[in-house]
Amino acid sequence: MFRYFTLFAALCACLSSGSAYAEVVATFYSHDFGDHFPHAFVKLEGKVDSTGERVDTNYGFTAVSVSPAILMGSVKGMIETKGDKYIASSNRHFSLRLSDSEYAKLITFVDKWRNMPGKSYNLNSRNCVHFAMEAAALLGLNINRKSKFFKKPKSFILEMMKLNPGLKP
Repeated sequence: MFRYFTLFAALCACLSSGSAYAEVVATFYSHDFGDHFPHAFVKLEGKVDSTGERVDTNYGFTAVSVSPAILMGSVKGMIETKGDKYIASSNRHFSLRLSDSEYAKLITFVDKWRNMPGKSYNLNSRNCVHFAMEAAALLGLNINRKSKFFKKPKSFILEMMKLNPGLKP
């Protein structure tokens, strides 16, 4: 009898640990003005169920060089990742649990933005807030494409949370 109980307990432990970590969580952040330019970005953490790949990274879209040129029009853009200190000093807004297919779609989206040719960053039409907005839309969230907050990452994400009442901080 004890042998069956031990086998049952081991089986339950295997099943529960596999399902608890078999997903990637996308967390949306904003960073206010301070020692850095305001920014919106998405942090990904977890484990891809189908491959076992561990994920711990973040993505945002920004100008290659932050200079007065961004006020004049389009400049070269890039996908960037931020360090732990920057993330810790940023505003964590909400998280979404992603399936493997949602994670794959999000990575494809990041690569598309990473590989945009030419002057891909525009403060008015393709900045970090637009990147976060399109990532959220890809994941099925309601967004406001006519928002007045495209230059205010925190305000935009708070607006997006109001459009999606089920999102919790």
